[in-house]
Amino acid sequence: MMREELEHIIRASGDITDQCEFVIVGSQSMLGSVPSPEAVFTVSMEADIYPLQAPELADRIDGAIGEGSQFHQSYGYYAQGVGPDTATLPKDWMQRVHRVQNGNTNDRVGYCLGVLDLFLAKAAAGRSKPRVLHGAV
Repeated sequence: MMREELEHIIRASGDITDQCEFVIVGSQSMLGSVPSPEAVFTVSMEADIYPLQAPELADRIDGAIGEGSQFHQSYGYYAQGVGPDTATLPKDWMQRVHRVQNGNTNDRVGYCLGVLDLFLAKAAAGRSKPRVLHGAV
């Protein structure tokens, strides 16, 4: 996923929920602080997102622009509506978020985790993901 695609997801999430502020907690939150990362960091096609003031509306996001939706089929990426408990974060994580807000988001705000908080959340989750090694047999 590229930064412009994340901005599209923020904009669409706002249209779906009528909310203005969203939190991006998954790996794509790195796009807040690193708008143009190396290709290896743009492989994921999903953004984990929830409305800051109304996290219960995340199901609407998942239903409208989630995996397998028309949105996903049309654009090749999608949103996964999650909740505040999806990521284990330090209590002061909101002080380090990177704000994504511009014309592409229709001035809606996406709060992306700081890279250190993202790393800590991934470490706390402890999920193993298969790694593809290029050239490996």
